Amino acid sequence: MNQPKFYATAAIPYVNALPHIGHALEFIQTDIIARYHRLLGEDAIKLSGGDENALKNVQAAETTGVPIQEFVDQNTQSFYDLAVKLNAKFDLWQKGSDQDHHFKSSQKLWSLCAASGDIYRKSYTGLYCVGCETFYSPEELDENGQCLEHPGKKLDKVTEKNYFFRLSKYQQFLLDLIESDKLQITPAFRKNEVVSFIKSGLEDISISRSNERARNWGVPVPSDDTQRIYVWFDALNIYQSGIGFGWDEEKYQHYWPADIHVIGKGIIRFHAVYWPAFLLSAGLKTPKQIFVHEYFTVNGQKMSKTVGNVYNPVPILDKLGADPLRYYCLAKISPFSDGDFSEAKLIAAYNSDLANGLGNLASRIAALVDHSGLEIKPDEHTKLRHQVKAHLDNFRFDLALGEIWQKIRQTDQLIEDKRPWELKGEELQPVLQTLVAHLRQIAFELTPFLPDTAAKLEAHFKGPKITKIAPLFPRLEK
Repeated sequence: MNQPKFYATAAIPYVNALPHIGHALEFIQTDIIARYHRLLGEDAIKLSGGDENALKNVQAAETTGVPIQEFVDQNTQSFYDLAVKLNAKFDLWQKGSDQDHHFKSSQKLWSLCAASGDIYRKSYTGLYCVGCETFYSPEELDENGQCLEHPGKKLDKVTEKNYFFRLSKYQQFLLDLIESDKLQITPAFRKNEVVSFIKSGLEDISISRSNERARNWGVPVPSDDTQRIYVWFDALNIYQSGIGFGWDEEKYQHYWPADIHVIGKGIIRFHAVYWPAFLLSAGLKTPKQIFVHEYFTVNGQKMSKTVGNVYNPVPILDKLGADPLRYYCLAKISPFSDGDFSEAKLIAAYNSDLANGLGNLASRIAALVDHSGLEIKPDEHTKLRHQVKAHLDNFRFDLALGEIWQKIRQTDQLIEDKRPWELKGEELQPVLQTLVAHLRQIAFELTPFLPDTAAKLEAHFKGPKITKIAPLFPRLEK
């Protein structure tokens, strides 16, 4: 029997700078969703890549004096390497500058929208945020006339003759799609935000840039060599180009539509309004769900190059491995409210929950079984407990881990209650069997969250002979 497919994507990061802790958060969240669906027996794959055709990438390359292709290659590789270090390697990694696959795919999407009569050319003057790579109307800006996502950065006043997309034509289509949950947006308050935006009235949007302003970088507009495709039109299409749209029809038909897009709150408009409108215009299937997460602050402050608190997670990953950072990102913040990251908080969680909690429990049980000399039988088929599964279905990774840590505490208490060190023979065997069964259940449920640790536990406690185990998480000094 063929496995049901599940296709998840992380947002495609801009590669004008190196990755930070916020990118790690999203890569981890996307990874756990894919691993969870593999536990359910599905053919789950995940994709990300490099949003390489943005104007901000060109400007950053010019500032550094590095040729643009070399610049994006280096930075895109750093995002890929981060995913690998997080044990969240993507099955598919699509670069925006890939001319063989991505250019061909994006030009096909453009041609389909044009064939629907939804692309036309006109002159336009507007305020452009390079950080967001989009035009804003004055009423969408803060009291200082600045972008809400990039305060302190002056917007460019741009006058151009560009190609436009008839977004206004799809207002009712989008409302029907989102209000019916055919495109489900989680959490509900983000869905309401999108519905409100659509009901306020959609205006047509510019979907190309002149070669001059794009510095001749990006996907050329089909049949017009004076223009390049607007970065969001082409970057969103990475979700399709990476699975074969325009170059591998069989693969594309198998995996599309996306079952879930994992994104940060700052890019919801592009994913929940622009992207489904492009797909509707092209006669293609729309994604099934968008999961919108919040942001990390660092040491209580919004990340900022000016403040100097843009946190690079690579050194702590090199020191501790992936699982401690994965644990902090998943257990210590709600996906639906902003969370704060600091190394001090990470180390505190490591010592209290991983070293003193899970690690200590594994050491205690292994030592008890080793000392007894008894053999432990294998368990019957293990499956996720209902509460853990329900929380994962709702993206409440923090609450799912809370359930698992509750079982860790209950198992510790069981040791205290049963006092196995005072038992022998027939009295001792069922107690040890139960303790090991609890630990095997914990390991199984940790598989999506802490894959390295889960694999170590499952290997060590599979039985029948179980020996002492080296500390899983040696305590750290602050």
